[in-house]
Amino acid sequence: MLEQFASDNYSGICPEAMEYITRANQGSAIAYGNDEWTKKAADYFRKIFETDCEVFFVFNGTAANSLSLAALCQSYHSVICHESAHIETDECGAPEFASNGSKLLLGKGEGGKLTTETITTIINKRTDIHYPKPKVISLTQATELGTLYTIEELMAIKEVAQNYSLKIHMDGARFANAVVAMNKTPAEITWKCGIDVLCFCGTKNGMALGEAIIFFNKELAEDFSYRCKQAGQLASKMRFIAAPFLGILETGAWLKNARNANECAEYLEQRLSVIPQIELMFPREVNSVFVKMPEKVIEALRAKNWHFYTFIGVGGVRFVCAWDTTKSRIDALVSDIKNAISF
Repeated sequence: MLEQFASDNYSGICPEAMEYITRANQGSAIAYGNDEWTKKAADYFRKIFETDCEVFFVFNGTAANSLSLAALCQSYHSVICHESAHIETDECGAPEFASNGSKLLLGKGEGGKLTTETITTIINKRTDIHYPKPKVISLTQATELGTLYTIEELMAIKEVAQNYSLKIHMDGARFANAVVAMNKTPAEITWKCGIDVLCFCGTKNGMALGEAIIFFNKELAEDFSYRCKQAGQLASKMRFIAAPFLGILETGAWLKNARNANECAEYLEQRLSVIPQIELMFPREVNSVFVKMPEKVIEALRAKNWHFYTFIGVGGVRFVCAWDTTKSRIDALVSDIKNAISF
């Protein structure tokens, strides 16, 4: 058994997603997204977001972010994002590649969050024709550091975007965790706060693969299906991405899974916070806990085959809980940490 708190990407398929995959596997279905499973999943997204929207399914998060940003930009435009944003640190230049050159402009902000002041400063840094024109603000909810944009913060950013005619993209790699933590409806923290397009993750929430790209501003989705096809993201057997999405949405598993991940992270935070040699780095708001710990402890954990990430630039260790994380595994991890400290 792999001992891991590295990522919710490591987890298996949750029962609800697996059940709907099995159902979709009965007989044949029309290819390329023209099947009933894809239609039902798209309609269910419209239901939970309480609005008419365009929904597209792709294989992974990098494709979702990159293609949706490319739909909002021309090659001479730029995207404002936080310096720790996944599109900057972990997507191998894919947003620039997909858009044929749109530049990422990086901003700072506590807890991985952009501020209105930072955004405004970047927008006004230069306005001449020799500099890529800002066109999009990209936000991550929850952020790479496990923090959350409040509705007040989102509304303030919306106002800046409207003042400067910018669009807003939201990387929702852990959007379900944000919904649960904030106790808000999906609509309240997306289009009602000015989000034009959301990348809604399935992989981290109990699916094998698959992301949904949701355009609340439907005009921006014109010809987007062609963009997906050109990028190799049009699944011929689309039902096997759409059906598990329907499974986790229709049964409520997407919220149940996120709630378990968040609650386990809270439990882990509580267990670690009472150990003097462990320092919590950021407020824990969703399913990840960032800590600083002695190097000997890190080495001891890895010697016991625990998997987790350390981050260049951010520093420290990140422990992530998933839909299938249990408190008994957390207890085992904490026990090994304590033993390594006392050794």
